[in-house]
Amino acid sequence: MVHVLGVALPDLQLARLALTNFYGVGHKTAQRLCARLQIHDSCKIRDLTAQQITELASFLASPSTAQPLRRMPLASPTFQPPPASTPIEVLRKRVTELSKPAGAEPLRNLKIEAEGRRVVRENIAHQRMIGSYVGKRHAMGLPVRGQNTQSNAKTAKKLNRVNRFG
Repeated sequence: MVHVLGVALPDLQLARLALTNFYGVGHKTAQRLCARLQIHDSCKIRDLTAQQITELASFLASPSTAQPLRRMPLASPTFQPPPASTPIEVLRKRVTELSKPAGAEPLRNLKIEAEGRRVVRENIAHQRMIGSYVGKRHAMGLPVRGQNTQSNAKTAKKLNRVNRFG
């Protein structure tokens, strides 16, 4: 078992499925993480190298400060390579201009584990503070998303019992 940021990842599980053990990481986000860290879809946790595990831990610890991916553009079908007499400095300058990161990265604002739970807790507290219908339902320990309360509200009453009179 590999432990990353306090979460145990089973050795025999696929990496993209094991990443969903983190609070706030679903299947789509796990797939994006694997693509960003260059982990194959059929790779299991036990097959990851120490460097890949370190990269995963460092990225998940602070995704907003991670290095952006360098994007190397693909050549178009009509591409003509520069002549062999072109100086290397000119070629390097052209490559750096073309490989600048483009657009916002979807994993940049990733919030996992304690940070994700804190955001959800703050959102619920905000709903309660402004007195919205959703906030009142949270405060009473009742289902929030329109479920039937006559026969099956037991689960919501158990889950929403926390911090009821706060």
